Amino acid sequence: MAKRDYYEVLGIAKGATPEEIKKGYRVKAKELHPDRNTDKPEAEGQFKEANEAYEVLKDADKKAAYDRYGHAAFEGGMGGRPGGGGGQGDFSSAFSDVFDDLFGDFMGGRGGQQGGGRRAARGSDLRFNLRVSLEDAFAGLQKSINVPTSVACDSCSGSGAEGGAEPTTCPTCSGMGKVRAQQGFFTVERTCPTCSGLGQIIKNPCKSCRGAGRVEKDRSLSVNIPAGVETGTRIRLAGEGEAGMRGGPSGDLYIFIEVQEHELFERDGPNLFCRVPVTMGSAALGGSIEVPTIDGGRGRVQVPAGSQSGRQMRLRGKGMPHLRGGSTGDMIIELAVETPVNLTSRQKEILREFEELSEENNPESSSFFSSVKSFWDSMKG
Repeated sequence: MAKRDYYEVLGIAKGATPEEIKKGYRVKAKELHPDRNTDKPEAEGQFKEANEAYEVLKDADKKAAYDRYGHAAFEGGMGGRPGGGGGQGDFSSAFSDVFDDLFGDFMGGRGGQQGGGRRAARGSDLRFNLRVSLEDAFAGLQKSINVPTSVACDSCSGSGAEGGAEPTTCPTCSGMGKVRAQQGFFTVERTCPTCSGLGQIIKNPCKSCRGAGRVEKDRSLSVNIPAGVETGTRIRLAGEGEAGMRGGPSGDLYIFIEVQEHELFERDGPNLFCRVPVTMGSAALGGSIEVPTIDGGRGRVQVPAGSQSGRQMRLRGKGMPHLRGGSTGDMIIELAVETPVNLTSRQKEILREFEELSEENNPESSSFFSSVKSFWDSMKG
């Protein structure tokens, strides 16, 4: 079977630039790859054909010979097969040229590297749990914390090399941080075993950090806790996390807030609940009572006459501030009517007189309680 024109195979015009040739091959390789065409047996042969065409046209000398003599340039005594004798047209060489373009996003290819080097590894993010009181959450505060972390080594300025010398390019991976191996139709990338993926090696490691470029150390930081924080609030301090390897950028520090429970107040978002005891007389007659507030002050509320336990009243603007500004929550006061204990004889006498008067003023209630008493007396008999 006669071979097709290489330019036709790649879908490009004669006289195409190297970039156009590579682009044409990239499109065909992606379109005809066997993994994408499991239901098309002919795709494998077309894929090899595209590899062979690209192997010739990407090389200036081979391309010139092909443009002059066509396929005859690589037959008989005029130079052999285009791939140098391989039945696949040196698939490894051709396909690896666009491997990163096709699969770099999935296998960490060279797309984000500059100048053949590998970007230094970023440090890890750190988490710090901080407990604050409800009063501090209300007012906000500036707090100093000690964070165990990794910091840049002072001896080598974070480079990992003795005396601050610069690391050298890894000879195994040429600074790419990855090595390639051919397995059948596939080129597989693995982390370079010599430099552990960093792309650089240190011939004379720093004695202080043993080549890591960082050392363990406690750092003291001042943190601004804004008013209105609650349990679960997260504060991010950019660049205050773990130092990167060999001069890499630092990670971030995340502070997670936990607000401690309060003995008087219970929080529900911006509102505060407070259970306030009142005497039986105040609940019955009504009056004004004084209650504590979260800011350390005192507030007064009017108790309506005849109030029962569980009755709620609201002090507007006496709750928690909103974290992002704006209005302040309210304070909800719940009454707890206390029953008097340890009564004197006089107090008991007054209460009996009060009960007798209550029965006279409310005969229906008196009749009900008399019926209940008779029922229990009959049960005892």
